[in-house]
Amino acid sequence: MKLAARVKSLTSSPTLAVTSKAKQLQKNGVDVISFGAGEPDFDTPSHIKKKAIQAIQDGFTKYTPSAGTAELKQAIVDKFSRDNNLHYEPSQIVVSNGAKHCLYNILQVICDKDDEILIPLPYWVSYPQMVRVAGGKPVFMKTTEKNDFKITPEQFEKAIKKKTKALIINSPSNPTGCVYTREELQNIADIAADYGIYIISDEIYEKLIYDDAEHVSIASLNEKMYSLTFTVNGLSKAYSMTGWRIGYLAGPKEAVAKISNLQDHSTSCPNSIAQAAALEALSGGEGCINMMKKEFVKRRDYIVQRINSIEKLSVNNPKGAFYVFANISKTGLPSLDFAQRLLDEAQVAVIPGIGFGEDKFIRLSFATSMEQIVKGLDRIEKWVGQL
Repeated sequence: MKLAARVKSLTSSPTLAVTSKAKQLQKNGVDVISFGAGEPDFDTPSHIKKKAIQAIQDGFTKYTPSAGTAELKQAIVDKFSRDNNLHYEPSQIVVSNGAKHCLYNILQVICDKDDEILIPLPYWVSYPQMVRVAGGKPVFMKTTEKNDFKITPEQFEKAIKKKTKALIINSPSNPTGCVYTREELQNIADIAADYGIYIISDEIYEKLIYDDAEHVSIASLNEKMYSLTFTVNGLSKAYSMTGWRIGYLAGPKEAVAKISNLQDHSTSCPNSIAQAAALEALSGGEGCINMMKKEFVKRRDYIVQRINSIEKLSVNNPKGAFYVFANISKTGLPSLDFAQRLLDEAQVAVIPGIGFGEDKFIRLSFATSMEQIVKGLDRIEKWVGQL
């Protein structure tokens, strides 16, 4: 079969592949400890579920406007104003089928053939794939563990070429959990403004931030940055609503109008019932988020301490999200071999760093119970000790 050239380079997600294999083993009765999940292990809060049930009972089961209901878009406008000092009009908002869908739509709208999109490395696995499907070219900027996996202003400016269209920033980050400071973002913003480079700011982990870290939306730093930035967020992580598939974006009015047009002709509207639940989530306070955060901090502190106590492994302390990105270079194993052998020999699932562009690391999610974390790390410590 002759397929379109733009999809021939697409590969399956290594994060989903490992998680899928682990789930299959568990289904077959194998006692697998999985650190693969990119979703909170907490249930969706009850008040949000009740609102969805009410929406069904009220017959709110038909098409909505493609870019989202007026009520939800206004709630998102209010959220940006309240939380991020960003002031948008509803016409600058598009609600999509998850934050991933928002990112895909943005790249489809801004990318012409061979436009370059700058991506800090390590990166979330889908960024380069989305860029390629949009006809663009992903250009990677390698970061260092010493600098907490963050790009420098000098590195950013050096990477800008004639075809550079945008920079993707993910703060807090998947897979590293790094969080850019206000000063770091300001330095990046100044360069982007000078060169007229779009910023795609993936802020899906915004609410899951720890210690003294501060979340800053880069679009809020000045008017020029506001006009160049697409801000992406969603309900999946903060409200434990991964399966509900509601994400949203805000950005320059002309571009957002085209994103809305694209959605008209691709997916139509997001799920109506999930939109009703999302409206409740954004309007119902953050008690449920704070509960999750407290537990995530306990788990993070434990997993960081344990990994750093294992000979041949080390890890930075993440300031956000629910992942640690552990250095396995002293084991001498490539990350895929490490992950496959660990699953086969010790029944522990982790995500190989090669999927994020870094072969000397593995990602572990602490979005699982403390009991499972302790048990899994006991197995990892024993297995690594036998290498």
